[in-house]
Amino acid sequence: MGMKESLHKLKMKYEGKKMAPAFNALHTFLYAPNETTHSGGHIRAVDDLKRTMNTVIIALIPCLLFGIFNAGYQHYYAVAEVAGTAADYKAVGFFDVNFWNWDNFAMGAWTVLPLVVVSYGVGLLVEFIFAVIKGHEVEEGYLVTGMLVPLIVPIDIPLWMLAVAVIFGVVIGKEVFGGTGMNILNPALTIRAFLFFAYPTWMSGDKVWVHQAVDMAGQPDAISGETILGSYAQNSTVAYDYWDMFAGFIPGSVGETSKLLIIFGAAFLIFSKIASWRIILSAVAGALVMGLIFNGVVDAGWIDSSSKFYGLMSVPFWQHLIIGSILFGAVFMATDPVTGSQTNKGKYIYGFLIGFISIMIRVFNPAYPEGVFLAILLMNVFAPTIDHYVVQGNVKKRMKRLKLKTA
Repeated sequence: MGMKESLHKLKMKYEGKKMAPAFNALHTFLYAPNETTHSGGHIRAVDDLKRTMNTVIIALIPCLLFGIFNAGYQHYYAVAEVAGTAADYKAVGFFDVNFWNWDNFAMGAWTVLPLVVVSYGVGLLVEFIFAVIKGHEVEEGYLVTGMLVPLIVPIDIPLWMLAVAVIFGVVIGKEVFGGTGMNILNPALTIRAFLFFAYPTWMSGDKVWVHQAVDMAGQPDAISGETILGSYAQNSTVAYDYWDMFAGFIPGSVGETSKLLIIFGAAFLIFSKIASWRIILSAVAGALVMGLIFNGVVDAGWIDSSSKFYGLMSVPFWQHLIIGSILFGAVFMATDPVTGSQTNKGKYIYGFLIGFISIMIRVFNPAYPEGVFLAILLMNVFAPTIDHYVVQGNVKKRMKRLKLKTA
């Protein structure tokens, strides 16, 4: 007897019982459901919500793998910096085998994989508990959320903090609204927002982005983990070139640093018709417009170098896309089909405002110069309103055309 048949028999044994959702989830995760429809009009297709979520996970895997490497690379680079050999460490060529050494991957895996395990373990446990209590099927929405969460947090976030935040995000961000498809806020960003406001010292500053940048007692160590945004916010000199910023060899959240891989992920999601290119394009446009406005303010001399806003205002408008997490948020979070705008025109407005507000928060909040997660959560709330006015605008246009024809 094959594994599929064994699982199906086990599923039938528990049919109608309390634990049925758990066995159904395991069965449908591995195999297509046994049930088929017999009436009504249906679209014949091999994809379902699980397969759609798996497609997004595939797009995220390159960011995860690079995040594992970069976590180790940033750690050993910082150690070399303390020892005074950083120049020699960084001088190794990109395609040199020593650059992609296993020490970097081993250190990165040791620190990143526990984040993934806790994210999925705790999140799916909460999902299973709610499914058993409510008697409904286990929902697939957390498959992507579980991968996103470890990619948007600092490398050394304590695992217990992450577990508490995941429980909060799944319960308050999704289950209280009715589960997957009913939530008004992106669950992964709800988790990050909880972490930021509950444990701010672990989510900002210059000691949280590089592994072991603080000692076991939580005190600052010799290793500094300041991000590029932090340097600009303090009007400091940035030590990274444009290639570092674009390729991802910079401190930051686990999966946000490599803009190259994020672009590949965006292309894959757009090609597979999972993500909306309208939201991604308009979010990028909104960020560029806001960046241009700030550059214009600096060029006009309305603000000088003594201002605390000067550093981020003077950043070339296009450079905002290769520092921070604006691009990651635009591709993998703003495009969430549940919490984003649904109308085509609404998607342009929704995405543009996300990019525009993200850069505004980034510049005007030097203590935490990254605003994309706040901008997306804000626009999650306003997405239904945007769609409402878009629909009403179309209705009014049609009514005008009708009146002209009947006049």
